[in-house]
Amino acid sequence: MPFSLETIRKRRFKVRFRGFDVREVDAFLEEVAIGFDKLQEENGQLKNKIKQVTRACQEMREQGDTLRETIIGTRKVVEHLNENARNAAEVIIAEAEARAGKLLNRTQNRLAQLHQDISELKRQRIQIEAQIRSVIETHGKLLDSSRKEMDSMDETYQKVRFINHNR
Repeated sequence: MPFSLETIRKRRFKVRFRGFDVREVDAFLEEVAIGFDKLQEENGQLKNKIKQVTRACQEMREQGDTLRETIIGTRKVVEHLNENARNAAEVIIAEAEARAGKLLNRTQNRLAQLHQDISELKRQRIQIEAQIRSVIETHGKLLDSSRKEMDSMDETYQKVRFINHNR
């Protein structure tokens, strides 16, 4: 039989010969009823606290789940960002390598062109040196020829002068 404050207060016992003192039993029942009332009140308060704690636990579980989901989402975002950064770095490296390759090709082409230019200039120098030698030789021959002519003219002049002087 479930106990309540009313059941305890209304409960009556049969009185028998030499039985319990009715007043003492009633006083005890009143004390039990008051104690039971306090216990019920405390039980109600504890039930409320349990509900509050249960709600708080449920909220914490939900917050924990939300936090876990947030952490998982954040990890995925970080992984995605890292992957994007890796991809971007690979693209930048590939572009830099392509630019470096182009620059190296241009430099090599320029170097080859400079070697060709140097070879052409050497060839031209040799040709000009040969022309200058030829001109110098020609002028040397002309000078020699002119000197011979002058010597010959001087001789003729001397002869003419000698002849004119002796006359």
